[in-house]
Amino acid sequence: MVSSESKEKTLLVRGMISNGGALLVLVLLGYFLNIGFYVAIACGIQYAVFFMHGLPYCSEKFYDLSGSFTHFAVVMSCMTRNTRVRSARQVLAALASTVWMTRLGTFLYSRILRDGKDARFDNIKPVWISWLGAWTVQAAWVTLIQLPVVLLNDRDDAAPLTLVDYLAVMGWLAGFLIEAAADSQKMAFRDNPENKGKYITTGMWRYSRHPNYFGEILMWSSQALAASGAAIRLGSSSLHAAWISPAFTILLLLKVSGVPMVEKAGKKKWGEDPAYMHYITKTSCVVPWLPAPAQTGEVSKEKAG
Repeated sequence: MVSSESKEKTLLVRGMISNGGALLVLVLLGYFLNIGFYVAIACGIQYAVFFMHGLPYCSEKFYDLSGSFTHFAVVMSCMTRNTRVRSARQVLAALASTVWMTRLGTFLYSRILRDGKDARFDNIKPVWISWLGAWTVQAAWVTLIQLPVVLLNDRDDAAPLTLVDYLAVMGWLAGFLIEAAADSQKMAFRDNPENKGKYITTGMWRYSRHPNYFGEILMWSSQALAASGAAIRLGSSSLHAAWISPAFTILLLLKVSGVPMVEKAGKKKWGEDPAYMHYITKTSCVVPWLPAPAQTGEVSKEKAG
């Protein structure tokens, strides 16, 4: 049995790693991409909420909401920092990001109000530095995610819209609708008392085990595409760094805190259910595709996530 002292030491090391790693990423972004001003805004807001509410109340109630507000502050800062005439491309990028953060923030905040807590943080809250790490990581996440919007709006852009921009807009709209539909369907599924203890395999979830992740990746890939199109027209190669955003999103969702965590929890709950194993082995992981074929033999009752 692990002693409390050993757990504290482990959390201390974890906190040093999470804070140190996230701060290193932020320093590198600020230095090499010359976006230190926006890095400071992201860190300032996250640390302010942590020290005023998260730490004294040991609460994650405003964690997701503070993330959305940080997104908003970073986007508004890059739109208003320098006085210039904004191009349609810049306005569209900022508007798309604002719509995304508003929907996601509202969804996540309503979820925590409904559930009362976020179990992801239970293990790290006992030691303040490991708890702080979650907020530092969120500052890095906001900065990384918003790179297409920040890089595009932190310079003059006189290039006209091209076919690339229209493709980016259509890709973003498709991603937004897919993510919104998937989140809405899952919330409605969970709110139905008849589905308690079951996993969802209907709606968008019939064609992908993680359709919301696909929508997220598609949206930020579309934002990066618009930034790269502008990079070519403006002769500004640093704009191609916008692709760090979808690359980070893919890494995070597919290899770190997205698919691995969700599917590990799912297998722990329903790993002995043949119908569940048939669903996860025969249904596309992220990209919506043909649904799993009908299961032959004995089929257990559909359960849900």
